[in-house]
Amino acid sequence: MTETAAPQVRAGRIAVASFIGTAIEFYDFYIYGTAAALVFGKLFFPTVSPLAGTLAAFATFGVGFVARPVGAVVFGHFGDRIGRKTMLITSLLVMGTGTVAIGLLPTYGAIGIGAPILLVICRFLQGFGLGGEWGGAVLLATEYAPKGRRGLWSSFPQIGPAIGFVIASGSFLLLSGTLSDADFEGWGWRVPFLASAVLVVVGYYIRMKIAETPVFEKAMREQEKAKAPIVEVVKRQPKTLLLATGAFILAHTLFYTITTFSLSYGTTELKLSRNMLLICAMVAATVMGIATPLLAVYSDRVGRRRVCIAASVLAAVWAFPLFALIHTGNPLLIGVSLSVGLIAFAALFGPMGAFLPELFATRYRYTGASVAYNASSIVGGGITPLLATQLIASTGSSVPVSLYLAGIAVICGLCVYFLRETYTVDLTTDAGLHR
Repeated sequence: MTETAAPQVRAGRIAVASFIGTAIEFYDFYIYGTAAALVFGKLFFPTVSPLAGTLAAFATFGVGFVARPVGAVVFGHFGDRIGRKTMLITSLLVMGTGTVAIGLLPTYGAIGIGAPILLVICRFLQGFGLGGEWGGAVLLATEYAPKGRRGLWSSFPQIGPAIGFVIASGSFLLLSGTLSDADFEGWGWRVPFLASAVLVVVGYYIRMKIAETPVFEKAMREQEKAKAPIVEVVKRQPKTLLLATGAFILAHTLFYTITTFSLSYGTTELKLSRNMLLICAMVAATVMGIATPLLAVYSDRVGRRRVCIAASVLAAVWAFPLFALIHTGNPLLIGVSLSVGLIAFAALFGPMGAFLPELFATRYRYTGASVAYNASSIVGGGITPLLATQLIASTGSSVPVSLYLAGIAVICGLCVYFLRETYTVDLTTDAGLHR
């Protein structure tokens, strides 16, 4: 049986519903990363050196990435058993609660050691919610997509991170540009976290208006529900799960090196202007947002593997110019450095929205795609800023970070090479998956 295309009238609604959630969720995640790079070391870890404070702030940043696979398993389990829509709404609310709570937290100066403990708890909630968000959003778009256009449709939620990052960076840029350093550190940093409440309400309203995906409904009519989706994924497609996880470590590594670590490195080590770096990062994220759907559509024509392997090659080659251009301190060259890096990210991230769901059977697709995506984030997003900070602190050079990036790119390319091509598969059948 072939895939049934979703009615054309639903295209706009599905695009907005899948996009709005990831934009909000990643906005929440990015404001934390930006605050960790700029102020959390001083506010929550003031008793240690600036370097140790930055490392501690990035460690709490990493907690969210550890929580993401946990959220992927939990939300994936229920998403594969009761449906995509309910889990999309729940993940949004969990993430929003954690984010708003951070904006209300007292700092170390007010309650001492309780402040960083509460920060870690809120950060875990953020990561737990995001663990269920991405998989549900891409499945919503992919399972509704007409035949031959899954790359295009799955790019709707993939654009969300670019928008989320631009809004997050823009809010910090506005606040840091209009407030004194004392006011920004005293209360200004809280505003983006509290503003998340408004975005969550909007996202909740939009997602309440969508229906369950036709592919999932068909599978539930014709198949028995998976009792333990994570067990089935590990049992039936272990090789695919491992390769898919390895393949997408690079996406997280590129993004958080360029957006989170580079911001911290540029302001603390190179003494560059915070506002200038934020503007350069916003320009690069805008370029990424444009490149993402274009490259996703291209993968509908030439295949997911070819585009993703090209991304790994570009990332490996660009790992060294990336920091060399940042070291110049020239805003134009820094903008080029970050933009090319995020184009490499887009070449991997754009096709990923369709590629990961296409690799797994419908009955455990939510779990398989979510776990692979979020498990890869532990190394790429959680460990990379910490490791990069430590490498530069111990060597005084960015070369080890570039070598690390290039190594991750090689691993990614090899993993993608050994994955099967999926852009022509029929999502309503599981033929050829269990190998």
